[in-house]
Amino acid sequence: MNAFSRRDTCPALSAPMQTGDGLLVRLNPVAGGIAAKSLIGLGESALRHGNGIMEVTARGSLQIRGLTAGSARLLAAEVDALGIAVRSGVPVEIGPLAGIDPKEIADPRPLAERIRTAIEEAGLTERLGPKVSVIVDGGGQLSLDAVTADVRLKAVRTGEDVRWDVSVAGDARSARPLSTVNADAARDIAVAALRMVAEKGREAHTRDLTERQLNSLASWHSVAPLSVLPDISPSGGENGSSRAGSPLSALEIGESHGDKTISPLEGEMSGRTERGASRKPIGLFPLAGDTFTLGIGLPFGSMPAQPLIDLANQAASLDATEIRLAPGRALLFLGLSPSACTSLRDTADTLGFVTSAADRRTRIAACPGTPACASGRIATRAIAETIAKQSADLLDTSLTLHISGCAKGCAHPGTAALTVVGDENGAGLVVDGTAKALPAAYRPGYDAARGVAGIAAAIHDARHQGETAAACLARLGAAGIAELYRRN
Repeated sequence: MNAFSRRDTCPALSAPMQTGDGLLVRLNPVAGGIAAKSLIGLGESALRHGNGIMEVTARGSLQIRGLTAGSARLLAAEVDALGIAVRSGVPVEIGPLAGIDPKEIADPRPLAERIRTAIEEAGLTERLGPKVSVIVDGGGQLSLDAVTADVRLKAVRTGEDVRWDVSVAGDARSARPLSTVNADAARDIAVAALRMVAEKGREAHTRDLTERQLNSLASWHSVAPLSVLPDISPSGGENGSSRAGSPLSALEIGESHGDKTISPLEGEMSGRTERGASRKPIGLFPLAGDTFTLGIGLPFGSMPAQPLIDLANQAASLDATEIRLAPGRALLFLGLSPSACTSLRDTADTLGFVTSAADRRTRIAACPGTPACASGRIATRAIAETIAKQSADLLDTSLTLHISGCAKGCAHPGTAALTVVGDENGAGLVVDGTAKALPAAYRPGYDAARGVAGIAAAIHDARHQGETAAACLARLGAAGIAELYRRN
């Protein structure tokens, strides 16, 4: 077992990370999914060797918490005995239904594997930081649009052909587009971008590339073998374009919309969203033939191991063929009949899982907090559960509410419309910021949910017809929101 990893590294099975509640390990199965009996075995290991808390992260990794140095070694041995191969190296991520989704534009697995191989052959694994990542998204029912990455490749249709949109530094909304190219050029551009990042050091990301380097990548359509691709320095950034010729013009992306009838069961459980937004991985997703995938979420990304064991036992009895981890803190149960989906969903409801994409708990990001995490100052999960039940007017799709046990902000590192954060003064409120920001108002930790309920009540009273919660908050202003939280 290696030395414990730093807080800003990735806690792989061989390098557990120290957290407030002990060591944490993160697993990413190589094959994308595991058998129900393997999830049962992992849950039993978590009970034996950790504090019994298991998580699925926003990026779709499985985490086991509360380990010690000795128990982490025992856990690693048991994972090996279960036959679960876990991925290492630079993450090249694909969608949770990759290769089996009848609606995907292209199977992303071959291109992803070619990129992994090219990264290894170029010697980049040890030169890149632990949080550098690549996404290869084949499209389909569950996209990776909400997941950030250094390099993004997404399949698009151009007439009868398939091309790949290449962009860098962000999620689907914020990433910078480079070009739309074939698979060979997409691979070359991805690896060239990572080489540029590696030249800047292990703390670098594609957001640190210069304008000249980005322009070079955008105009690079070389399909030369990887062994002869230039190693572009951060200062030059023009090597690729000497081979490339003029940039491709923007390609029109054709998209067809079928009129297939949605079954009552699929409509009820689908978690479908309006205006083309990405679907949450919760609900029913049709596969080939007459089988379905059922997505079930973990409330706030976390559950005790025993309910997960019970759910996996039920899935095994219903002949689920595989369980896949999904970005968005969910599990996908594959190969089920419609009646089996209904039965498994009922079991998940009883056990406290999230079975509807409209569940208000999906609007809240919350870390374990107290008593699970020694760093936590407030009972985040209890606060989040109370808010989900009592503050419906706040929890529409326009914003994220973040409940953080301390200023680390593990559950939601980015900016949130409202963040409740625990510190020595109680439960602070940050408006339009991160958990690291200075709170504008405080309440006792046990009473934080009541302060948020005051904000929700004000939104109910002040909201204009058709106005989102986020827009109403902006109109109320940060000072007004802080005062609402502080009252009573």
